[in-house]
Amino acid sequence: MTKKFEFNWQIPVPEPLLQGATFDRWTEEKDNTELELNCLFKVDEYGFFIYWKSEGKDGDVIELCQVSDVRSGGVPKDTKLNDKLEKKHGKDLEEKSLTICSGTDYININYQHVVCPDANTATVWLQGLRQITHNVKANNVCPMTCLKKHWMRLSFLTDPKGKVPVKVVARTFASGKTEKLVYQCLSDLGLPSGKNEAMEKEAFTFDKFYALYHKICPRNDIEELFRSITQGKSDRINLEQFVNFLNEKQRDPRLNEILYPLYDDKRAIEIITDYEQEEEAKAAKCLTKDGLIRYLMSDENAPVFLDRLDFYMEMDQPLSHYYINSSHNTYLSGRQFGGKSSVEMYRQVLLAGCRCVELDCWDGKGEDEEPIITHGMAMCTDILFKDVIYALRDTAFVTSDYPVILSFENHCCKAQQYKLAKYCDEILGDLLQKEPLPDYPLEPGQALPPPSLLKRKIMIKNKRLKPEVEKQELELFRQGQFVIEDEVKEDASAVVIPEKKPEEIVAEAAAGGDDAPPPVQYTGSTTNVHPWLSSMVNYAQPIKFVSFEEAEKKNIHHNMSSFAETTGMNYLKSQAIDFVNYNKRQMSRIYPKGTRADSSNYMPQVFWNAGCQMVSLNFQTSDLPMQLNQGKFEYNGNCGYLLKPDFMRRADRSFDPFADAPVDGVIAAQCAVQVIAGQFLSDKKVGTYVEVDMYGLPTDTIRKEFRTRMVPANGLNPVYNEEPFLFRKVVLPDLAVLRFGVYDESGKLLGQRILPLDGLQAGYRHISLRTEANFPMSLPMLFCNIELKIYVPDGFEDFMAALSDPRAFMGAAKERTDNMKQMGIEESGPDKKAPVEEKKEGGYFNIIFKQHFFRSKRYSVVIEQERNMLKRVKISVEPDLSRSGLIYSREH
Repeated sequence: MTKKFEFNWQIPVPEPLLQGATFDRWTEEKDNTELELNCLFKVDEYGFFIYWKSEGKDGDVIELCQVSDVRSGGVPKDTKLNDKLEKKHGKDLEEKSLTICSGTDYININYQHVVCPDANTATVWLQGLRQITHNVKANNVCPMTCLKKHWMRLSFLTDPKGKVPVKVVARTFASGKTEKLVYQCLSDLGLPSGKNEAMEKEAFTFDKFYALYHKICPRNDIEELFRSITQGKSDRINLEQFVNFLNEKQRDPRLNEILYPLYDDKRAIEIITDYEQEEEAKAAKCLTKDGLIRYLMSDENAPVFLDRLDFYMEMDQPLSHYYINSSHNTYLSGRQFGGKSSVEMYRQVLLAGCRCVELDCWDGKGEDEEPIITHGMAMCTDILFKDVIYALRDTAFVTSDYPVILSFENHCCKAQQYKLAKYCDEILGDLLQKEPLPDYPLEPGQALPPPSLLKRKIMIKNKRLKPEVEKQELELFRQGQFVIEDEVKEDASAVVIPEKKPEEIVAEAAAGGDDAPPPVQYTGSTTNVHPWLSSMVNYAQPIKFVSFEEAEKKNIHHNMSSFAETTGMNYLKSQAIDFVNYNKRQMSRIYPKGTRADSSNYMPQVFWNAGCQMVSLNFQTSDLPMQLNQGKFEYNGNCGYLLKPDFMRRADRSFDPFADAPVDGVIAAQCAVQVIAGQFLSDKKVGTYVEVDMYGLPTDTIRKEFRTRMVPANGLNPVYNEEPFLFRKVVLPDLAVLRFGVYDESGKLLGQRILPLDGLQAGYRHISLRTEANFPMSLPMLFCNIELKIYVPDGFEDFMAALSDPRAFMGAAKERTDNMKQMGIEESGPDKKAPVEEKKEGGYFNIIFKQHFFRSKRYSVVIEQERNMLKRVKISVEPDLSRSGLIYSREH
């Protein structure tokens, strides 16, 4: 029997947060300062919201899925506001204060500051809020829970009298439907319906809100499905019909029946008991339309296997066997030229799950000569290196315990490199991985350590001195005899700059485009690194890339190279298999080409296809490549590490990412997606349409081909009811993702969702949408039917029928034989086999059926039974077919 479904997405909310506490709240924008005294702050039982209300003011909320960080401290810059708070709370304002950071992207962060009654209360709330934020599972709750969440939000947005304004509720459904309809529906439910009226919170129950939802937004799409299940003969789905629906429509036929058993009556009754509200139908073991809707909108009917949100991958493989969530020019919050650098970006990127950040280090000017981080020769603002290291310490392991890599682009003189090393050592302390692990020495042929052994460790990626030079200089440094020769102030990467002014170099680079010779040539020299900084580098040692042959010959796993997207693409085009093999052993980092001044991103999928680990992107830009990145890394606990497919890790396997042929040992898939309808896609009266794309290997990637018709003037509940979009052959499901994009009539993106094909569930599913930056949108969703199958080449349908359901195939074959006999036709020829008793390992098998499929004569199926019990299916296949990836064993 299929086991009972469980999805434990809730994190228990600490009791003090449920009970609430009275705080003073203040915000400070550029031109506006706000102070609200004596606010009662609480967190709801599900951990969805922080909500508050003060005497005579409207209630307000912050959605916890949008909270990126909760920090201690924070005092006003405004002296008047600061004096007012200090007068009430004393001089220890910092110790009693908290700062709540929230937003729907990584750039525009809102800061809510609260002052607690005492330092102990501040500590309790700080720890409690951190405990319930960054809940990836809560971002993937079902549509029914999203409805409840939205109802709770409305219940918290009360007026000064503590009532729920009717106009606030009406705005939920403002999508071209007249207000008159909303107010009439409210009236029908016995609720206040005047535009300026308000209702008591106790009267505005979830049942009332759910009924209002169905009145204004009827599910006619599910009505059609209901009629198809009952064949239009009843207002209830009986038990037999429901079991058939679950097995035939809601189950992936490729699943192993032992690990994933078929639904039976007992499991179907459990589902009916959970979701059917009508007692009479429940007693009759039937499902009404409302029961079907509740089931289809439940966690049990999620579009992906929800256990993928947990840590489900093995984390004991070498680092080179993982994709690593990586950022480019992390400090920038905007453009690459003339942009603003921000310490906050490091916090936000790490809190989002990124595990590799970039630090462009330059010599600081002025008396203190503090090293800075900025984009050199690009007129960007700068930030202090020291401040960034503090931010890294505070946020590196909030959302993930797995290792963080600091990718240094080091342009500092040795004197300031000393400061780089000093700050890393003093501020990061034991978090810094300063030495190689005893079992993973830095020797040729030695594999990299696994992420599991580097938990809560920060590694530095920086040029390293030759071992003998480092040893000698480090000894002199420790003895206080190391002389820093920085009069020429070469940077640590040994950059050779032509004798031209910086502005001439930048102008030539911009004019020359991708094919122009680079104005800056990296020689690969490592002679200008401070020995202390050099000694901190271990498992991420960057070197100048020479060739794949040279790298294989040296066999040094801790050496790695970085490639601009154009260079990486050239290697991929010319030496794809070598690139894949290189990435089995060593790490590579891909970064955007220099002409992307607008901080746009390249498509990361092509480099994931080659096994590149650090495919670094501009996190500040929420474009399609970044959506693919965030959608991909959301799984495996959002830990920032994803294990690459088996054939991209094993030395005995060869893989060409550009090949059209099936991958050895991998079963190609077929996927069909029918977009049936949408819900809450826009609050405006606009036309909408949906695009469904697939990204994976080049042969699997299909873009801009599948698009629904435009449904005019309906953003609330458009019905598309399209024919299924067929992705006929997906060679490598492990690397493929589906993207659903919803657009209005002007082409503006309204919502999107990235789903991994290898975790997709078949059947009728609701797909909750995300913002451009991959934040949950609560109500907007699509209703789709997804069919998943094994890809079957033309001519092999009978073969797969015998594999998939031997009993049915035997019955059909026997029926054909009987029909032929009635027509006076007897079987003849070499394929006719009489039943024989054949001894097999102590038992007797009766071979009752054997047939060659004459359409191709390249395979045969033998079905055996033991003592009248179907035992197994034996398949004989020609060599050319066995390479197709179709073959797998199945026993009954």
